[in-house]
Amino acid sequence: MKQKECAVLPLPKIALTSSDYPRLEQLARLAVQKGDLDGIFLMGEINRADIVADETDNVRPFVTIGSWVTHCTNWGVPRRTVQLVWPEECWSDPACISVLTPLGTALIGLRVGDQMPYFVAGCLNVVRVQSLTPSDSKVVPFFRRGPTRSGNPFDDDPGPTAA
Repeated sequence: MKQKECAVLPLPKIALTSSDYPRLEQLARLAVQKGDLDGIFLMGEINRADIVADETDNVRPFVTIGSWVTHCTNWGVPRRTVQLVWPEECWSDPACISVLTPLGTALIGLRVGDQMPYFVAGCLNVVRVQSLTPSDSKVVPFFRRGPTRSGNPFDDDPGPTAA
């Protein structure tokens, strides 16, 4: 019986910022407790990552929360640019991708040129980072887009007021 040869893509070295690490770990733990497979993948990535101080020059070349990443995948889909965000910041904007998705988890901590395998619906995929624009922590949004009473992110009605 002839043994099949299987090419294994080596996992790239990844890094997380010390400011993102605690929240990422908490997010992954909660997801794992719920049996979420994406949470298990994120926890595995957190466990193998180097944690680096935010102030070091080594942070800039890594994908962090808030980074804009241009990537391509093995699906044959043209390259795409997305911003990696926390799950609650990911509405219906196709330019945002949650770190708690298979692709988002695969991107965290990568550098330009890195390739990372990940699974979606039982299929092996590979993402390659083509370019990266790090988040600028000095930029603060004028207002925060998020859920409202009605669940509509554009609902600016303050609700009932006293007469």
